Amino acid sequence: MDSFLQSTAWLDFQKSLGRKVWQIDRINVIKHNLPFGKSYLYSPRCEGKFLSESFFKKIKEIAKEENSIFFKIEHLRPVYRQGRQAQSRPFRKSTNIQPQKTLILDITKSEKELLSQMHSKTRYNIRLAGRKGVLVKKDKSKFEDFWRLIQQTTKRDGFRPHPKEYYKKMLEIPEVKLFTAIYKNKIIATNIVVFYKKTAIYLHGASDYKYRNLMAPHLLQWQQILEAGKRGCAEYDFWGINEKKWPGVTRFKKGFSGKEIEYPGAFDLVFQPIWYWIYQLAKAIKGN
Repeated sequence: MDSFLQSTAWLDFQKSLGRKVWQIDRINVIKHNLPFGKSYLYSPRCEGKFLSESFFKKIKEIAKEENSIFFKIEHLRPVYRQGRQAQSRPFRKSTNIQPQKTLILDITKSEKELLSQMHSKTRYNIRLAGRKGVLVKKDKSKFEDFWRLIQQTTKRDGFRPHPKEYYKKMLEIPEVKLFTAIYKNKIIATNIVVFYKKTAIYLHGASDYKYRNLMAPHLLQWQQILEAGKRGCAEYDFWGINEKKWPGVTRFKKGFSGKEIEYPGAFDLVFQPIWYWIYQLAKAIKGN
């Protein structure tokens, strides 16, 4: 299974954000600007089998033109056949941009089977939200409600949101949908979901803490899973889990069951060692 991050639609989305992009030997490469006219190149969740000597030659040329400090690559799956040229390159194990672990739910099963394998509390909360009158709809026009809730959620949970324009541009991608949970005509939870080939990916979510007892996020996930099944998807990707960093979110996602997947991680190919050291130092000082 290839990743939506390597799709043409994702490359066009990155371009719409004002970033320079390339597709080299079927691998998406995105330029991220840094201070002092510097930058880095990034390829998310790519297939290692496409790495070749010609690919790295082109990367090196682009890095020189764009004043790039390093090239960051995140593999989709373990790379067993990189070839001698790729293996001999001085990659450094690095920090991920995308989550390293996720939860994948097989949704080829019946609704009854999917419900039966959930944690009993998750099943209960889905039904509770329905009994309380929570409704779920797909509606991209409710973007301002999403933005209101994502600001609340990120502040509450202690992480930084993307800029508003990032989410707005993302929702212009046809395969990306906005799901909303409504209670008494008020949107109290909302999620962004990507439908890509046979996989649905729960990418971003937000909720109103004042209505937490209504369990709207549980019903929202369940309705998204059902929608994915109707669209012919075989898998539902909860996108990111981490017991240490996001214990509450991880516990919530695991309640739906699924198989834990861990990706190989991120690796940096450094072109400017001194600037790379400065970049890493600056990241450490900022705490990310």
